[in-house]
Formats: sequence, C-alpha cells, structure tokens
Amino acid sequence: MRIAAMAAGAVGGYFGARLAAAGHDVFFIARGSNLAAIKANGLKIESVHGDLHLPKPNVTDDPREVGPVDVVLFAVKLWDTEAAAELTKPMVGDQTRVITLQNGVDSVERLAPILGAERTVGGVTYIATTIAAPGVIKHTSAFAKMVFGRADKKPDAVLDRFLAAGKEAKLDVHLAADIERERWEKFIFLTAMSGSTATFRSSIGPIAADDELRDFFRQLMDEAFAVGRAKGVALDHAYVEERLAALRGKIEPGMKASMAHDLERGNRLELDWLAGKVRALGRELGVPTPASDTVYRVLKLHRMGR
Repeated sequence: MRIAAMAAGAVGGYFGARLAAAGHDVFFIARGSNLAAIKANGLKIESVHGDLHLPKPNVTDDPREVGPVDVVLFAVKLWDTEAAAELTKPMVGDQTRVITLQNGVDSVERLAPILGAERTVGGVTYIATTIAAPGVIKHTSAFAKMVFGRADKKPDAVLDRFLAAGKEAKLDVHLAADIERERWEKFIFLTAMSGSTATFRSSIGPIAADDELRDFFRQLMDEAFAVGRAKGVALDHAYVEERLAALRGKIEPGMKASMAHDLERGNRLELDWLAGKVRALGRELGVPTPASDTVYRVLKLHRMGR
C-alpha cells in the first residue's frame, strides 16, 4: 500500500517505519531538524520490540511531492490540526482514508470539513514513544496498539486492506466495532495520565503508589467519563475500574504522558484539548469538573511553552 505518515513524529514515525520495513511504500512528512536528520542518517527506531533503521526512507516536507496515497496516518500535535490538514490535501484522493491518531477526542470533527467526512476515519493508539533526538524515535512500552474504524460502521475495503497490511507487518492493529466509544475510552485514560504526570511532574509509578494522588487520577477519569456519558457516548464504568487496576502492575511505572515530556522540554502543551476540553464540555453540559479545573489552572501558564 501507499501510506503517508503525517508526520514523522513519535507516533506516525513509529508505525510508519514498521510498515515501511514490511515492504510498503511509506512517505514520511517531516520538517526542520527532524527532516534534516532523517535525510542524512535515515529513520531509527529504538524499541523494546527490536530496533529498526530505515537508511533511506521517503521523506519530504512537501506533500505535493507524494501525491495521493491509500492511507494517511495523521498524527500531529492538536494545535496543528487544521494547518496540517490543509497541507495533507495533495495526498488525499477519492479513495484515500485519513486515520487520525491524535490525542484528544475531536480530531475527526476538525478534519472532516477539510478532507471530507467519507475520507476521515477515527483512530486511537496505545503506545509510549518519544523523539529521543532528531530522526530517532524511542519506544518504551510493551504495547504498541492501533485501533481505527468508521463512525458510520460501514464496510470499507481500504480499511480492510490496511488492517491486513498492519497484521502482516506484525503490528497490533484492530478494526473497531464502535470507534466513538474507543476514542472516548482513550480520552478518559489520557486526560488522567497527562493531567496527573504533568501536574505532579512525575512518572505514573509514584502517583499510583500514593493513595491521595491515585484518587486524583480517578477523579480525572470520572470527570471525563461523566462528560462523555452526558454527550450520549455508550460508555461502561467498568472501563474506568479496569484502567485503575492496571495502574498497579500492568503499566510501566516509569511511563509519562507526552504532555509531561513536552512540559519538561518547554514545548507547547495539548492542555486545551485534554483537561481543557473536559472542563469546556463540563461547563457546556452541566457536569462539574473540579479535578480537571485544577490541572488546567496549574499548567495554564506553561501551555504555550517557553
């Protein structure tokens, strides 16, 4: 398949590299020092599942050089969504599927008016990756899961082909029975993970080990869950309990959300689309969000980075 990684960051770069190594035509969109490093030294993946080096990947900062592809893995920071969607247009043909792998819960709604509702597909990933250096992606979690699917649940031959391609590449990929629920479940967990690890400037291990801090994590999940239910999403509270149980033993204690890494590096934060989104929806729907309000206030002055 012809696949584009928009862009070659921690998520798009990882999955794109695995698909390229399996023989697919993958085009990486990058810029700045990351683009220069990949052109000079290739794209490197340092992973618990085995390292990978693509010495001469297809990389460019101009999507017009790529042309239409079968699938775009859309994985840019949330504040870049609309601008990156405009840049993506030359890679989108009538049969292209743009799978959004961003954080947050409103990416499909933001992309569809620009790229077309029929072409825009919801997706979520569960993976811990960071850009260790330009052109180098470090994958530290035992899991690297991608789930995607159409909101209307209609059959889709392009997605079926991509699913098969992912499995052949030995990726943990799944077609969702209900992508809306999947998106909200990821959002519920991520708002708690990002809010707690960034607010407490800590990996998840010490937070999970402390009764008071673990309770704050629960409050963040409960608030996002309540907002989702108020919007009519078919959520089961058993998911919250399962994720809380996973904090003790199943999740690497050294794990931090990408927002915590961005805070440490002085980068811009996705705060407005995570805790800020819970807070905004809570006000709209009449759901109290005191824990999310706390996260937002603590991090507000840092959200634009240094």
